[in-house]
Amino acid sequence: MCGIVAYLGPKDAYPFLIKGLHRLEYRGYDSAGIALLNKKLSVYKTKGKVSELEKFISGSNLNGHAGIAHTRWATHGEPNTINAHPHLSQNKKLAVIHNGIIENYASLKKTLIGRGYHFDSDTDTEVLINLIEDIQLNEKTELEEAVRIALNQVTGAYAIAILSQDNPDSMIVARKGSPMVIGVGEDEFFV
Repeated sequence: MCGIVAYLGPKDAYPFLIKGLHRLEYRGYDSAGIALLNKKLSVYKTKGKVSELEKFISGSNLNGHAGIAHTRWATHGEPNTINAHPHLSQNKKLAVIHNGIIENYASLKKTLIGRGYHFDSDTDTEVLINLIEDIQLNEKTELEEAVRIALNQVTGAYAIAILSQDNPDSMIVARKGSPMVIGVGEDEFFV
C-alpha cells in the first residue's frame, strides 16, 4: 500500500514529511522517498523503511518550504531504490509521487521512447511525469494544463502530487479513484 504526504507553506517541509511517512508505516511498504524544493529539486529515496531513509539523508541539506514524500509498495518493477518515489522528469525540473496504477503506461512509454525519452525505473510513475514534461514542452503550455492533458490520456487510478522547480510557490495534486485529503492552513497546504 503506497502512501503520499506533501507540504507547501512558510515552514520547513521536511519535519512534516518525515512525521507523515512514519504515520503511514502501518500500511506496509518496501521503499520511501522525499523531494524537497529549495531553488532546485532534491530527491532522496531508498529501499526499506523510513528509518533507512532518515539514515540515508542524514547530514543532507533538508531545507525547503515545499516537499512531497512517499512510501511505495511495488506494483511496477522490483522493490529497489531506483523504482522508489519520487520520480523526476527527464529535465529534472518536475518531481512526482503517485498512488495507484497507470494501466496504459507501456504504450505511453513506447511513444515517449520514440520521442527520445529514456527511463531509469520500471515504474508507471516515471512514465507519467515524462508524459507531463513532454506535453508541457511540445504544447508550450503551463504545467497545470500539461497535467490535465496527461491525465486525460492515462487509464487507471491515481493520487498524485507534483512539484516544479520553475513554480516554487505551487504544487499540483490530482486524484481519480484513489483517496486524497487536502488540508488548508494559514498560507500553507497539506496533502
